[in-house]
Amino acid sequence: MANNHELGDRFMHGHQNASDLLCLDWSVVIRTVTALLEKPVLESLDLEPVLDLTSPSGLIIGNLVGTIMQGMRNNGPLLSSPLGLSMLSEAIADLIIRFTQHRFTPCLEQKISAIAPWHVRRAIDYMHANIGEPFTIAMVADAVGVSLRALQNGFKTFRGTSPGGYLRAIRLQAAHDQLADPLNQKSVREICAIWGFFHPGRFSIAYRSAFGECPKDTRTRAAGALSAH
Repeated sequence: MANNHELGDRFMHGHQNASDLLCLDWSVVIRTVTALLEKPVLESLDLEPVLDLTSPSGLIIGNLVGTIMQGMRNNGPLLSSPLGLSMLSEAIADLIIRFTQHRFTPCLEQKISAIAPWHVRRAIDYMHANIGEPFTIAMVADAVGVSLRALQNGFKTFRGTSPGGYLRAIRLQAAHDQLADPLNQKSVREICAIWGFFHPGRFSIAYRSAFGECPKDTRTRAAGALSAH
């Protein structure tokens, strides 16, 4: 495993053969963290680079890695079961995030005893449902029936960010999803405008910080994936 959130793949050894490597798509790990924290993750994970395979959780992860390798070796059954392979990969990512130290470990520990109040959850639902529409944070507060200050305090306490920061993060993720879609023919500038980013330079800086590459690189890779097929 590597120590940051750069795009690409991460490699793990299985128990059976130290020369074997399993490539884990880093986006699976990011999706897992996002789901567990219930908020977009745009910073480096600072994930510990070494996993102790003798620990209880390490043994389970090592066994899962070995199972996947065995299932893929010599045209194994997992090669014809994308769903099964995906579920096993997600299980590994979940175990790694739960039992390996990283930047968000304290947040996960706090989350166990800190369920977001109803107005924060409703605000999040509102933002996702209207993500492509122009609205202000004051409008979100009105929609859920609380004051702007109460909404800001709720997000700070239970999501570790401001309502505006949360909205920018999910719109940045939406822009990334469109840029990574090989069937989407819109330009980087057009996608920026769709999601409310009207300063390309600032968007590029925020995007690179979140995803480890510039928007144009994501677009180029998506185009390459389309031409390969």
